[in-house]
Amino acid sequence: MVIKEKTRARGLFALTALLLAAVNLRLAVTSIGPVLTEIRAGLGMSATVAGLLTSVPMLCFASIGLAAPRLAQRFGPARVVLGGLLLLAVGLTIRPFTGGPALFLLFSAVALAGIALVNVLLPSIVKDWFPDRVGTVTGLYSVALNIGATTAAAATVPVTGAFGDDWRLGLACWSLAALFALPPWLLMARSREVTAGATADGSAPVRVSRHPVAWALAVYFGMQSTSAYVIIGWLPEIYRDAGLSPALAGVLFAVTSLLGVPLSFLLSAYAGRLRSQSGIALVLGLFGIAGWTGLWVSPAAAPWVWAVLLGVVNAAFPLVLTMIALRGRTPATVVQLSAFAQSIGYLFAIPGPILVGVLHDASGGWRLPLALMAALMVPQIIAGMAAGRNRQI
Repeated sequence: MVIKEKTRARGLFALTALLLAAVNLRLAVTSIGPVLTEIRAGLGMSATVAGLLTSVPMLCFASIGLAAPRLAQRFGPARVVLGGLLLLAVGLTIRPFTGGPALFLLFSAVALAGIALVNVLLPSIVKDWFPDRVGTVTGLYSVALNIGATTAAAATVPVTGAFGDDWRLGLACWSLAALFALPPWLLMARSREVTAGATADGSAPVRVSRHPVAWALAVYFGMQSTSAYVIIGWLPEIYRDAGLSPALAGVLFAVTSLLGVPLSFLLSAYAGRLRSQSGIALVLGLFGIAGWTGLWVSPAAAPWVWAVLLGVVNAAFPLVLTMIALRGRTPATVVQLSAFAQSIGYLFAIPGPILVGVLHDASGGWRLPLALMAALMVPQIIAGMAAGRNRQI
């Protein structure tokens, strides 16, 4: 009885640490947009440099994430997560006070490097601590991630106002969330470590890049990231160009984010109980085709319907996290699989938002880029169905 109580308490503590880390995974990104005008004015930042801010996250996630397995093998996953949160806290604290665009980008990259390490390792933490509840716990931390992202987007302007319209303090305050997450991870790093360089039976780590399931996960991760970042970067403007008010366009965009809170938990919990997640990937892709096609026909015809459809397809993110944890047989393999799928996936995703802007400028409208987004749902469905098959590395 005492042993069960101790095990339960350790599990609850690990879950708390995991959720506190997950809350931080998008703060550095979503806190920028609401005060970007003030940032540009305060730092003398050009439109070109401001545009780089949208690419830096994916570049950092793609490049730094590849280092996570080796770091986890050497120091242990919990210590690397702790280090990632430290980098995030340092980056978020210093970047608003750098005084110039170059240093602002540099310390943004520092913060994002920390996020990249945590991004890759959390699925392996889930696999290690909660092997029988992968879907449910992945859903919970996806909810925490969405709540953090939405809170930063919604609260940065009010918080800035509370500090006398000082955007620097309004941005720097988000470092408190990272600092708050540090103590439990410090205890996690001391209490229990999983060696990520070998499987549970001591065998050498596999090369996941040789397995078709790893490539299927990478393509699916890349396609869903492309869709998500196009929604983040362009959806409000698509609605505004169709004649909707800026306020309504903002609300419709918020709908796509808020839907992720309940859907992340429900879908991940359900997917974790299934042997195959291929059917879910198919259904989400069909929602995406319907949403992008609806915008292509007429954004203003049924704007709420299109927003809901795109909010549903955004649930592909918690689905792919769940599949990553399920497709790896051991926590060690999950680390490698997570690093590969996320890093290669983000590389696939980088051109998407840029290409949408190029096609818009070249065609003078949104029909061509929206047709592209609808078409990209097809490879997303194919990759998702392949990744969802019941097999493990």
